[in-house]
Amino acid sequence: MARRIPAMLALALFAGLAWQPAAMAQAGRSKVDIDTRLQQAMADPKLADELYKVGRKVSAVCANCHGDGGNSTKPSVPNLAGQNPAYLLEQVRQFADGRRRYEFMEGMIRAMNSDEKIGMVLFYAAQPVTPKPAADAALLAKGQEIFGKNCFRCHGDMGRGNDQIARIAGQQTDYLRSTLKRYRDGPNTRANSIMTPNTKLLTDADIESLVAYVSSMQ
Repeated sequence: MARRIPAMLALALFAGLAWQPAAMAQAGRSKVDIDTRLQQAMADPKLADELYKVGRKVSAVCANCHGDGGNSTKPSVPNLAGQNPAYLLEQVRQFADGRRRYEFMEGMIRAMNSDEKIGMVLFYAAQPVTPKPAADAALLAKGQEIFGKNCFRCHGDMGRGNDQIARIAGQQTDYLRSTLKRYRDGPNTRANSIMTPNTKLLTDADIESLVAYVSSMQ
């Protein structure tokens, strides 16, 4: 996982990022339904552009772990680039309310206002994903076979997910590996009624093949 930074430092970083216009800041501080706000932005190009610019500035803080444009340079830290904005916003919500547990992420997200959260997911959704090419053709072929049996029904033929399912195409190798093993071995904080049975019979070799294939997808 990403290296921890003291919570007070994280809060100070966000407190210092006073970049949005006063009207937008006020809207973000109010009790805004973030799903409704995201829908408004998706339907209003001008609002979407304003929030995108806010999100781009927020991403300067996130880049320490998740990389510029959401393409992580750390294999154990997930890419955020290319994720569906509604899916990503739900993960933000889960960190904020404690359903997903990681102290550093929880503190960072709770320090953000609504428009910063929505701007961030819009920014990352628009960024291209940098896939990780794998050289071993046999490993790729085995991974593709496993993907076709276990993964495509939810994640899609291209591994790009949807508003409820994560994009996994081009994802970081160590992150994919550790996540699959946590689902398989359980119990863990991300237990899932679909992922757990779909990974239960995977061997470590199967996981290595699947990681090689999925991480190389575009």
